[in-house]
Amino acid sequence: MVSLVARTRPAAGAADGALVLFHGRGANEHDLFPLLDVLDPERRLVGATPRGPLSLPPGDAHWYALGGIGTPEPTTFHEGYRAAQEWLDAFLAEQGLEHDRLVLGGFSQGGVMSYALGLGAGRPRPAAIVALSSFIPTVDGFELDLSAPLPPIAIGHGTLDNVIGVEWGRSARALLEEAGADVLYRETPMFHQIDPDFVREIAAWLP
Repeated sequence: MVSLVARTRPAAGAADGALVLFHGRGANEHDLFPLLDVLDPERRLVGATPRGPLSLPPGDAHWYALGGIGTPEPTTFHEGYRAAQEWLDAFLAEQGLEHDRLVLGGFSQGGVMSYALGLGAGRPRPAAIVALSSFIPTVDGFELDLSAPLPPIAIGHGTLDNVIGVEWGRSARALLEEAGADVLYRETPMFHQIDPDFVREIAAWLP
């Protein structure tokens, strides 16, 4: 079993659920930690930000090696996915929570992991998914399960994103809505960044 490094933010009282945020490429568990309080200002949820298991150029932590936009390199993707699954399932068990009380979220590579963990075949459904500047992955050996019921999903993307183009956010929205998901979608005229206004909108939207 892989034990990932993670930062945890306790709930204000007995946790109503969990909020787990996955960082992007070349970042770490500190990167999205401040977003826990923005998304959950009343601290209803226990929050956590794990660190990706891979150390790759240009430095810091990664969830997988690049294999092209939309298509993570398979070997490292499965390694990161397996590590994230094991850590997440153990974290929820430790907190005494089920997956249906879990909000999964992430930025860039972290959004990819949120889609994979929340929609992967054989995975339990979370309460909601948040994917910022990201894409739904296509990887040999990985299968999506888009059967109903799907969790509500928030997707945010910059129209000027020159790392993961906005068309990836649009295609994710189209795929998920066609499958019957309730999708909260926003485009913002910015680059590969997180829109703070949309984050506040998501905070009011979270179940």
